[in-house]
Amino acid sequence: MEEIKLYILHLNQDDPKKCTAKKLSRFNYAKLTSQISHIPRGSIILSPYTRRVLSPADRRTAERQGVSAVDCSWKNAREVFYRLRGNFRRLPYLVAVNPTNWGHPWQLSSAEALAAALYILGYKEQAHKIMNIFKWGPNFFVMNREPLEAYANSSSWEEVLDAESEFM
Repeated sequence: MEEIKLYILHLNQDDPKKCTAKKLSRFNYAKLTSQISHIPRGSIILSPYTRRVLSPADRRTAERQGVSAVDCSWKNAREVFYRLRGNFRRLPYLVAVNPTNWGHPWQLSSAEALAAALYILGYKEQAHKIMNIFKWGPNFFVMNREPLEAYANSSSWEEVLDAESEFM
């Protein structure tokens, strides 16, 4: 199975030592860019500010156009996302395990967000591969095992929303 292409719009707003996006780029797991025009048109852009939830039904789009994350400070996130246009999907309820936001629901690092998207889309091996470069990475799947499995086994966004309501 071919891997899904990953893109990250990187806005240099966080501590470079803690930046999961830069580490994904160093390992050639994601393409980093500072310009939205370098994100492929039609790519699924992960955003916490949209109603449309990611589901396995988005798999074909992801395979053709890739999945994109926006790496910015959570303090600036709302402002950043409202300026963007694109094919947005939000991730369903998941809990962060990164050292900065550990235990906070929805406040995932770029790496966690991309790994969650890959897992939900059926690319579990690629999801594990990108998280294994972080000491804390494998714990993301331990902490979120049940919801990730439920979301990945859904056939539509409606089923993902039903599953999400069980975990909130």
